[in-house]
Amino acid sequence: MALSRVCWARLAVWGSAVTPGHFVTRRLQLGRSGLAWGAPRYLFPRQLLIRHFWTPKQQTDFLDIYHAFRKQSHPEIISYLEKVIPLISDAGLRWHLTDLCTKIQRGTHPAIHDILALRECFSNHPLGMNQLQALHVKALSRAMLLTSYLPPPLLRHRLKTHTTVIHQLDKALAKLGIGQLTAQEVKSACYLRGLNSTHIGEDRCRTWLGEWLQISCSLKEAELSLLLHNVVLLSTNYLGTRR
Repeated sequence: MALSRVCWARLAVWGSAVTPGHFVTRRLQLGRSGLAWGAPRYLFPRQLLIRHFWTPKQQTDFLDIYHAFRKQSHPEIISYLEKVIPLISDAGLRWHLTDLCTKIQRGTHPAIHDILALRECFSNHPLGMNQLQALHVKALSRAMLLTSYLPPPLLRHRLKTHTTVIHQLDKALAKLGIGQLTAQEVKSACYLRGLNSTHIGEDRCRTWLGEWLQISCSLKEAELSLLLHNVVLLSTNYLGTRR
């Protein structure tokens, strides 16, 4: 029984590994961002070979590229959070969200209680999943390495689906225990949830994943917008990853 649960959870972690969509691939092909993507012979292994056939160096390089792309949306998402602060009716929630945004902008990694204090704020207007503005939804899609070139209702539905799946995986992983995962499985789970784990030690990755699971398993379905934003909130400044 225990063995089957371990195998199932490992399959779930690997099966949900990041698969960049057409938007990411197209952006890299066109070279519209400021990063140096390298010569065509560098891009071919990433686009034509599945991850299993990447060399260790290619895995690190390609995951860095994908994370650099999704990280570009982080300041935009924080900006959208700041813009809706005046729309929050509760003064305490307004203060908490202002404080959280300030901490992240100053390079501070937020504590678990800083994020969970905002559960109510993300369960209804203006930050509930169904109340997010179109540009906000597009930025969140990019943060999840999903194409943003779809109508907002479809983007919102897909984000909700992806977040729900991650939430379900989190519950299963919490029951199983992080200690049951190998180092590579832990790094893959962290990367899926927004952390660039390629240059972070195993122990630090396990600590971060533990923080994520503590937040995720405290949330109800109506509060999953906070889990979606946690891809940015919890990962941006962890151990100097903001560079």
